[in-house]
Amino acid sequence: MRKNIGALLLKYFLQGLLLTAPLAFTVSLTVSTIKWFDGLLHIKIPGLGILIILISITSLGYLASTIIIQPLFNFIDTAITKTPFLGIIYTSIKDLVNAFVGTDKKFNKPVLVKLNPELEIEKIGFITQTDLSALGIKDKIAVYLPHSYNFSGELFIVPVQNVTPIEMSSAEVMKFIISGGVSELKK
Repeated sequence: MRKNIGALLLKYFLQGLLLTAPLAFTVSLTVSTIKWFDGLLHIKIPGLGILIILISITSLGYLASTIIIQPLFNFIDTAITKTPFLGIIYTSIKDLVNAFVGTDKKFNKPVLVKLNPELEIEKIGFITQTDLSALGIKDKIAVYLPHSYNFSGELFIVPVQNVTPIEMSSAEVMKFIISGGVSELKK
């Protein structure tokens, strides 16, 4: 009888943990992010800092698209790009941001990559470049393979025949990879 009560209490505790842990983590991350943004501007009203930053970024985006201000942004972009060391950092970050939200999205072609044909080991990733001739590489493509439970990954150069396209939303595939394969797949 006592054993059954203990097992039942443990079951209820674990079920409660499954409900509260994701919610608690999400709320904690959200509150920390808001506090961090508010701290950037030294504002004491919670959420006002992130609101000001979002409005500022949106305003800059609008200004950068106007004919009058666009040449100024292009000049600044070119100057930073040509600056030694700064240019490498700036263009790398710019290309990464463009890969996710720019007009030339790079993580939109999910694929299954055969890493070891003998053992039939495969990994899910995204094609980032199909033409590597500038590197002197033929018949291979660049595939980014993200890590699970992490926002990092590795770039692999693989033979084209080892890559199979996945007919699914890129966002769903990324969520599946980052979750370690535990997220439910939706077409």
